[in-house]
Order: sequence, then structure tokens, then C-alpha cells
Amino acid sequence: MNSNQSSSFSLTVAKFGGTSVADFDAMLRCANIIKSSTSNRVVVVSASAGVTNYLVRLSQENVALAEQEEIIANIGAIQFNITQHLEATVEEQLNSEINQLLDELSQQALNQSQQFSAKTADAILSFGEQFSSRIFAQVLRSIDVAGEYFNVQQVMKTNSLYGKAVVDEQQLKSACQQLLAPKLVDSVIVTQGFIGQDGLGNPTTLGRGGSDYSAALLAEALDSDDLAIWTDVTGIFTTDPRITSQAKAIKEISFGEAAEMATFGAKILHPATLIPAMRHNIPVFVGSSKEPEKGGTRIKQQVESSPTFRSIALRREQTLVTVKSPAMLHASGFLAQVFAILAKHELSVDLITTSEISVALTFDNPSGTTQALLTSTVVEELEQLCEVSVEHGLSLVAVIGNGLDSARGIGQSIFEKINDTNIRLICHGASANNLCFLVQEQEANHVVETLHDTLFA
Repeated sequence: MNSNQSSSFSLTVAKFGGTSVADFDAMLRCANIIKSSTSNRVVVVSASAGVTNYLVRLSQENVALAEQEEIIANIGAIQFNITQHLEATVEEQLNSEINQLLDELSQQALNQSQQFSAKTADAILSFGEQFSSRIFAQVLRSIDVAGEYFNVQQVMKTNSLYGKAVVDEQQLKSACQQLLAPKLVDSVIVTQGFIGQDGLGNPTTLGRGGSDYSAALLAEALDSDDLAIWTDVTGIFTTDPRITSQAKAIKEISFGEAAEMATFGAKILHPATLIPAMRHNIPVFVGSSKEPEKGGTRIKQQVESSPTFRSIALRREQTLVTVKSPAMLHASGFLAQVFAILAKHELSVDLITTSEISVALTFDNPSGTTQALLTSTVVEELEQLCEVSVEHGLSLVAVIGNGLDSARGIGQSIFEKINDTNIRLICHGASANNLCFLVQEQEANHVVETLHDTLFA
């Protein structure tokens, strides 16, 4: 806890996702979670469910004026359906603020349709959290919690890399101590995830997982005791419960295990979220705002048990690129040339395996655009060096656990039950916490279900 804070309370930063603030009933549940503990002093919210999708559409090129107007009306309807449940004078005040924001959004959308820019796209995308945070502060007040709206752009300063802006963490720390910490004794601060502001005063967004990451950065900057991520699932499971009903809730996991799970497909947390928490040793709680009584998963540095097998993660839509050249044999510099081409096109490699004359690389595509990212230009440049083959329609299965690089019989335990599956690539040994392999997309669910029945029976 920061020295500027009162010694009478610990500090928890609580983050609520889009489904948790989707409507009035959902917001009220979240407000009661905040009221249930005096340690909840900072609340970070996402945009209400559905709003971000509308904003993404508005941020694109050549959206017709009629469609713009329809989208903005739909966004307004989502917000007004919440504010109508509040006391009349509060509703009137909030609706006035929302209408002003909608007018600003209309102008930004018009500008974007006339002249597209990444800067305007970020400005458009920043509106969702501005709506939900203003409303949630008033929902807190409706149950006698001293909720106070705070514009995170006052402290979350970034560069101008629109769409995936980088936060100035030193400036964040200083600004939080000056502007936020003094408010925490008397108020519960409600602010926005996902957004920041560059040095020119333009709104920026932090990219995928930005809301969770924002909450973690704020927790670190405020020397928080805990970070709570409230979502629509009751914690982290041994695998995706949609794949098998045998998935089991995990009470606690280590930072290392959680980072591997997030990296390799578990959707509960974005990997970047854990970085500030790990740096500052801030425990992270993941639970359901719909069913808070069911508890959740606690992520921390030291845990009571470290089983060999902790979970199985699945990441779909993987692309496998194999580059092959006899010139690799006893030659130096070949891999450097390959990676120079990938770096030039800002392509990030996930997994890599090598032989004497070939290298296999995987690329992640969470948004369904890998084929577009791995353009013919990239392939043509690689083909100047070597033979290139590209395979789509693959999924990455990651077995997460402890001591997987040194335990005996790991390969047999994992592969014995799926020996009729075509496995395209295996990565093992680089990490004590994971063993990964690629399978055909149509086999992925069956492989995960079979492995789960084997390893977690």
C-alpha cells in the first residue's frame, strides 16, 4: 500500500469486463461486489457488452452516414437502458453527458468516413469506456458507495502508436501518486481500461487485453495489495469447459503457470496483464461477477502445490511456415536473414523447431487475419532465400504444468492416448511449464478432451 494512502485500509484494484457491465442488473451486481469490501478503492471498467463491436465498425473506412447514425443510436440505447433505472435527476444528468459524448462520437465517425486515420480510429474506440465508467460511478452512489468518475487519460500517458500504444510507466506512477492516491481515502474511483492519451492530447488504445493490462498497471502504480479481474466465468479451469464438462476449477496457480496459460490460449487473462503483477508481486484474483459466491482462482508467486499437469490450453487459427534450404547446412546467418524479413513486416514468431536444413515457425492469429498478415510479399521475400511452405487450419495444444522439462515419462503420458493424431510440430524443453504441439483444427477438441480425461482423471 502506498505511503500516501491511509493506513486503515488495504487497496484492491477491481476490473470488470464488458459482460459484467452490460446492463443495469449486471452493474448492480458489480456495485455490490465493490460494496462488500472496503479494500475495493479503484474500479476499472470495459465498455458495456456490444458497444466495442459497434465502435470497431464505426472506426473502419467508408461507413455510410445512415449506418453511422444507426450504430450511434444503438450505442445510445445500450447506455440509456441502464441510466433509466437511476434516480430521475441522476438519469437526466447522465443522459446529458452521454448525449454530449454521442455528438462527439458522431463527429469523429464522420471524420473517419471522409479521411481514414489510425488516430481517429483510436479516438472512436475510446468512447465505450467513457460511457460505462460515468454510469457505473452513479450506480455505486445509488447503493451508498462514494463512487467518483475519473478520466484515466490524466495518468495513462502513452506514445502515439495508435492501436497498440505503449504506456509511460514512470509517468503513470508519478501521476497516480499525485492525482489518484489522495482520492482513495474518501472515494471509490471508477475509471477506464484500454485507453490512454499521447503527448499531443490524442486518445490512444492499448490493444488486445488492454483493459486487464490497464488495471494491472494501475495496481502497480498505486502499490496495490490485490488485483481482482471480474469476468463471466468462475475462475480458471483445467481446460475450456466448453470442450469438456470434466474441466475442473483451479483454486490457485503460480504466476508462471498463469502466464503460460494466457500465452497459449486461455482467454481469461491476456499475458500482458500478469507482467505488472509479477513485477510488483501483486496477487491476482479471477472470478465471476455473476456468481461471486462461488469464489475463483488466485494467482500468486508461491502456491501450495505444483502438480506436473496443471491445465491444457488450446489456441486456434495457427499458421505453420516451414523454410528449407541446403544452404543452412554448416552455414551461419541463415536464421538471422529469415528473422530480419519477418521483423521488417512486424511478424512475431510463436514457436520454432529446427533440423539441419529446415526451420518450422508458427504464427498466431487470434483475430482471424493470419493469412492476410502473412502476405504474398513476405513469402516471396523468404523464397529468395529458401523453399517455403505455408499451412493453415492448425490448432496449438499446450499442456501446462511444472517440471515438464525434467520429469520422466512426460512424452508417453501425453502422446500415448492420441497416437492416431497427426501431429505437425512439437516444442518441448525450452520451458519447465509447457509442452506444445500442433494438430489439425478439426481434431483439436477431440485431442484436448482425450488428454484431459487422461491427465486429470
